[in-house]
Amino acid sequence: MINAPSLANCNCLSFGQDVKELIEGGASFFHIDLMDGHYVPNLCMPLNYVKDIKSQYPEVTADVHIMVSNPMDYIGRLKQAGADYVAFHIDSTNFVRRTLNAIREAGMKAGVVINPSQRIDLIEPYISLLDYVVLMTVEPGYAGQRFLEGGLERIQELNGLRSKYKAEFLIEIDGGVDYAYAMPCKEMGADILVTGIYMIFNQDDGIVEACRRFDRCLNGV
Repeated sequence: MINAPSLANCNCLSFGQDVKELIEGGASFFHIDLMDGHYVPNLCMPLNYVKDIKSQYPEVTADVHIMVSNPMDYIGRLKQAGADYVAFHIDSTNFVRRTLNAIREAGMKAGVVINPSQRIDLIEPYISLLDYVVLMTVEPGYAGQRFLEGGLERIQELNGLRSKYKAEFLIEIDGGVDYAYAMPCKEMGADILVTGIYMIFNQDDGIVEACRRFDRCLNGV
């Protein structure tokens, strides 16, 4: 199970220190949210955050979740910034296949994001183009929300679709994951958990120990 701390939960006054502690704790897969204030009513993290993190820590994986109204506008700039994974929302463009192909042609892993109100089988027409799927278990746009009822069943459905097509995309769960849901998510087929204030940030024992606890509990390390 991959721990993907959401950097939107970092303290903006100690962002660099928080990232350093995440790495010290063993995290190497960072979830970076980009919001344009149009697709969702919020702004979050400019592109230069991706560039700065990859410049300082080239070994980490930058998993960029773009909540924007025109994802094609961002692909070239994300490549230049050093993004490794890029996922966009299915309903943010009329050209899903074109966008997936553009991400892959740029040398990045391509994914789509499924919102809580969307059907899982929406991904079937382009399932062969997917490196990963981000399943939202909260409504997109704000950190700190609680895991929505029915989320586990949706993970199971997505995993079933993966098996049906003998696909190899990773399943990433984004939103409200705590320890009550973490192991059930894994059992339902999740590969990556986006972690926030319920598992990694704002913990009494700090970021480093919280990352290590994730590995002990979810990976037996």
